This record gives sequence, C-alpha cells and structure tokens, in this order.
Amino acid sequence: MNLDKLDSDFLSYLVTHHINPGDRLPPLSDIGEDLGVSVGKLREELAVARGLGVVSVRPRVGIQRESFDFAEAVLPAILFSLATGETGFEQLSKLRQAIELSFWDVAVVLLTTEDKASLHQLVDKAWGKLRGDPIHIPNGEHRQLHLTIFSRLDNPFVQGLLVAYWDAYEAVEMTRFVRYQHWVNVWNYHEQIVEAIQAGDYELGRQLLHEHFSLLQTAPVAA
Repeated sequence: MNLDKLDSDFLSYLVTHHINPGDRLPPLSDIGEDLGVSVGKLREELAVARGLGVVSVRPRVGIQRESFDFAEAVLPAILFSLATGETGFEQLSKLRQAIELSFWDVAVVLLTTEDKASLHQLVDKAWGKLRGDPIHIPNGEHRQLHLTIFSRLDNPFVQGLLVAYWDAYEAVEMTRFVRYQHWVNVWNYHEQIVEAIQAGDYELGRQLLHEHFSLLQTAPVAA
C-alpha cells in the first residue's frame, strides 16, 4: 500500500515497523532518529494518532499501540459537524438507516442463540421501564438492541459507524421532548422485530425494521 496519503511519519512508522495492538513504542527521540524527523514534528503527529485512537500515552507505560476503532476515529468529526450546524442529525440518521437495511440479511443469520435471548431480555427490560412507576425511557436498551443485531458483522467500518451514530444520538438529546406514545410505538416494533428474528423470518424482520424507521415522521429523531 502507498502510505503517502497518510501524510504522517508517525503513522507510517506504525505500519512499516509492524507495531501491533498492545505493543509499546520506543521514545519519540529514538523514533525521530530512526526516521530522520524532529521530535517536535513527531509530537504533533502523535497527537493526531491519539485522536484517532490508534495509540495511547500513559504514565509508566509510555506510548502503546491500540486496536483500530473506527467509531473513535470518526465520532469527533461527526459531533463537531453537528455542533457547528454544518451537518444535520437527520443526515446521519439516514446513513444509519441505509447501513442497517443494507446489512440486515448478512447480520441476522450470524446471531447466536445467546444473542437472540439477549434481544428478548432487552425488550423485556424496556417494557419494564416504560410501564414502571415512575416511567423511564429505555435509551440504553434502544442502543443495545440495535447494536446487538449487527454485533456479529465482521466489518469494523459498519460497526464503527453504528456505534458513532448512537453516541451522537445520545449527545444531541433530541429525545428529551418526545411523547410517551412514540416510545410505545417504537418498542412495539422492536418486540415484533425480535420475534421475527427468533422465528427465522428474516424478511419480515427487515420489513418491520423499515417500517419502524417511518416513525421519524412522528418524532424529531430516528427510531
């Protein structure tokens, strides 16, 4: 692979020296001597690498390579663009919907018996919160149900975008003023989706997923 597009001596060093997740790196002075690059420049590039989540810096540990996590890399850009108004949450929501519908058929067949049991438990917990006194909105269960359905996909870009979506969903707090009936409608769909998955009727599950996205018309955020 041509590494010129990385535009970073530090990131290129990680690749060319086969620095794997969990490996500790030598001091920047040693890296700079090896590459013929100033420590000052490497410090700047290290900061970028930390922002991407591919390295960490801790006392008594030093610089350590971390596993690639696309959500960690892309989330700051998403949150910044939403905060400045240069993008809208509806645009992100449409991307997430397209991802879930496109990868549905691949994802659901990979779910284990334990995954399906977890989905049922999430539905039960959500209803317990919605029917409780006082009522609680099951935001955590909402996030976990959708992520569980796609949890077996071997695609870090899909996984990362979905996780970043839910982090942004929580950050924008657009659900604070949604009426109670909306959540009842959402979880009625969720329950039917989980039942379809359990029954192996994946096409029905996908149809229900698509229908439940239409709840956008009655609430300011994605279902």
